[in-house]
Amino acid sequence: MANGDVTVAMPDRIAAVLFDLDGTLTDPHVGITTSIRNAMTELGRPLAPEVDLDWTIGPPLIDVFATLFDGDRAKAEAGVSAYRARYGTVGLFENEVYPGIPELLDGLVASGRRLFVATSKPHVFARRILEHFDLARRFVAIHGSELDGRRAAKTDLIPWILKREAIDPASAVMVGDRAYDVVGAASAGLATIGVAWGFGGRDELEAAGAAVVVDRVAELGDCFAGR
Repeated sequence: MANGDVTVAMPDRIAAVLFDLDGTLTDPHVGITTSIRNAMTELGRPLAPEVDLDWTIGPPLIDVFATLFDGDRAKAEAGVSAYRARYGTVGLFENEVYPGIPELLDGLVASGRRLFVATSKPHVFARRILEHFDLARRFVAIHGSELDGRRAAKTDLIPWILKREAIDPASAVMVGDRAYDVVGAASAGLATIGVAWGFGGRDELEAAGAAVVVDRVAELGDCFAGR
């Protein structure tokens, strides 16, 4: 997934900000991994407790289950259905907003910037999460994939958002925690600020070509100073 060949520089002026959701605004680890384990158990492939599932937070869900089922697409689709049966009722709220995020968003809105969500998660789930945690009102629009998988890849989603919302990539940035965010943004001419508190980590983000990588929410806020 890394794409170190392309690094889009930070713009001089930032009028619009696209935010990833999982691992960037909220920590969804419990809800996502518990729902994956539940789905795998239901389909006869239980995962041992020591199996690390951090890698499953970020990629399109169908790709996650395709990996878990060794490329079997039919099993992967069944996995997505079993996952959503639990996640759509319980798992999406097994989630926590990262400290400082509401205040950061408030400051960006007060500065006149337009904020958007750009997540591989289906937008119907993303909206419920953001409304539950009282974050939705900070965003002009919440964009994600469709339940049938359309626009789950950030390389499809981000260019679509820019066109739909008439966003100039020369005055916008993406904020995310995985290489998928960086590569998807670069495909649309957008710089990425990587956040190392999520699930990719500094090395993944830098290798993918993030313009800046920050470790704390306060540092993220500093990236907008003077821009």
